[in-house]
Amino acid sequence: MSTFQAPKGTYDLLPPRSAKFLAVREAIATPLRDSGYGYVETPGFENVELFARGVGESTDIVTKEMYAFETKGGDRLALRPEGTASVLRAALEANLHRQGNLPVKLWYSGSYYRYEQPQAGRYRHFSQVGAEAIGAEDPALDAELIILADQAYRSLGLRQFRILLNSLGDKECRPVYREALQSFLRGLDLDEETLRRADINPLRVLDDKRPDVQKQLTDAPMLRDYLCDACKAYHEEVRELITAAGVAFEDDPKLVRGLDYYTRTTFEFVHDGLGSQSAVGGGGRYDGLSEMIGGPALPSVGWALGVDRTVLALEAEGVELELPASTSVFAVPLGEQARRVLFAKVTELRKLGIAADFSYGAKGLKGAMKSANRSGARYTIVAGERDLAEGVVQLKDMESGEQSAVPVNEIVAELESKLG
Repeated sequence: MSTFQAPKGTYDLLPPRSAKFLAVREAIATPLRDSGYGYVETPGFENVELFARGVGESTDIVTKEMYAFETKGGDRLALRPEGTASVLRAALEANLHRQGNLPVKLWYSGSYYRYEQPQAGRYRHFSQVGAEAIGAEDPALDAELIILADQAYRSLGLRQFRILLNSLGDKECRPVYREALQSFLRGLDLDEETLRRADINPLRVLDDKRPDVQKQLTDAPMLRDYLCDACKAYHEEVRELITAAGVAFEDDPKLVRGLDYYTRTTFEFVHDGLGSQSAVGGGGRYDGLSEMIGGPALPSVGWALGVDRTVLALEAEGVELELPASTSVFAVPLGEQARRVLFAKVTELRKLGIAADFSYGAKGLKGAMKSANRSGARYTIVAGERDLAEGVVQLKDMESGEQSAVPVNEIVAELESKLG
């Protein structure tokens, strides 16, 4: 037993369950790669101000959940609590927006960190795959990203998820709504911290999950009633494009999301089989974020999907993923000569792209065959001194139990043929 354990609110990802996480990441990434999104990777920590400006100083993420620290050189850094601000910062720093091909379409995968109270589906360290389309204001981009996320989930076999959709307006119409909402909130019985939040960003109060707060918000003014004509037309086109693609969604006028940078289109993917932590992913348009962090005006849209929560959703639905075998061939040598011969054959198989493993540690036949069974290999190669003297190895089909002698110099081609 180790003296150390994983920190509270984190988890270790180990085989065989880790294969599910890899499959989920690949399923989410595939439609993005097929749609012109290039891979980006950013540091695990950034300047604190990047998140304070972009995510919002009134958000729980910045005020309560961010892991912030000071370096020996006096820099104020934070472990990244989300991906969008980092990706946009990287794109601006590399001047990708000046290369004449907008939107800049990027996807990413990585770990994120928030100091939250751990519970099922909510961790202090979690994994996401995200996508950002930077530098274009087009309803088709918003629709594209929603459709691609839906495609990814369905390719995994996930069915019991819902897409919630709303519009948060823009700099023209949101201020009018903001004043109306603030006026309404001042008349409620709210604690000082919530009232302070209402002064900074009243929309954040709509996202408050406490039942006593939600009860008072029943008659709150709805942003949809304050949208300007341009935002109404934009949102309607997003809805029409999604509908035409056969993607079902639900209009949710109270959907806000937890980050301050969203404008216009906002959406969330929820799964009712996950209890209180029902969101498996979400995103929206963030037309002003670039300017917030010191860049030029670059209207953009994106999302992030939780890998951990997607795995939990699959398990809640009882979906078994078809995972590739980690090992297709397992070699069992009996004797020193056989070790050298079979190790060379395993190396050849690997060069051909065939997953092959080897019985290490000079195990006896019984112990080595147990290892072969545990590996999940379809075929096992067994060879001893007598086999090699006859110029053959024994090839065993682990499913049928059939065993046959195959010439040593033909075993690689035979396995390539069987597994090809």
